[in-house]
Amino acid sequence: MVSLIVAGEIGFWVLLAAGLLTRYALRRRRTGAVLLALLPLVDLVVLGATAADLRGGATADWTHGLAAAYVGFSLAYGRRLVRWADGHAAHRHPGGPKPAGMPKYGAARARYEWGVCGLTLLGAAVTVALVAAVQWLAGDPARTAALDGWYLRMGLAVGVNLLVAGSYTLFPKRPR
Repeated sequence: MVSLIVAGEIGFWVLLAAGLLTRYALRRRRTGAVLLALLPLVDLVVLGATAADLRGGATADWTHGLAAAYVGFSLAYGRRLVRWADGHAAHRHPGGPKPAGMPKYGAARARYEWGVCGLTLLGAAVTVALVAAVQWLAGDPARTAALDGWYLRMGLAVGVNLLVAGSYTLFPKRPR
């Protein structure tokens, strides 16, 4: 299962690079856009293989939860990552504007961190929903008990992100 997740991650980056290369180096904007639009298929393959593995009688372990987390966070952060990569690729292309970086100080940084927190919350919610769906589809609580720990992991991820965003709100970073 880990090799499938690694293959999915590699596939994601290869497809992203191919889309950007096609869009900017080969000047095929539509073809590049189609390649970028195919990125969610990588998530579907990882999710489908995970569900098929469990439906086939496998006993769930941490890797099945990791697959759900990969899909959840890829869905939550994927669009932002593609926009970031597209902005940098456009900048490298002659005449492209320099992408705006994240804000460094004050209320703007706090808003940015709350946006990241929202994406983390979305990723965690999708992960929890996928874990619950996989447990339900497997139909055997004894075989999927190892996935229960992912509920706490996602709660911790959201909690840490809430602390970070809250700290930038309560104690905003100021320029030197």
